[in-house]
Amino acid sequence: MENEVFTPLLEQFLLTPLVCWVKSVGHSTVTDGSKLSEYIELVDGIYLNEIMFEIYPKATVQRTNKKVNNDPTLRIQNLSIVIRQIKAYYQVRHFSFT
Repeated sequence: MENEVFTPLLEQFLLTPLVCWVKSVGHSTVTDGSKLSEYIELVDGIYLNEIMFEIYPKATVQRTNKKVNNDPTLRIQNLSIVIRQIKAYYQVRHFSFT
């Protein structure tokens, strides 16, 4: 029953414009091609950090946790790094235009 609800939602999420853009910008490391693997790659934050570094290479480099292994704490740490990089990027962009 749970899979019947989760799978369509997962497929719908992976087709959203932002996810499609992220997948088109970077080079995915998913080898089995499953939707769940694509999702996990995104929520682990490693892939997103790599893309953000391509967008803003001047950002302070912070070491991401490469072996997340379904640990929510490590995922949160990785995603927090992405958020800090995005904030830094937009602060620099905002102040350079004013």
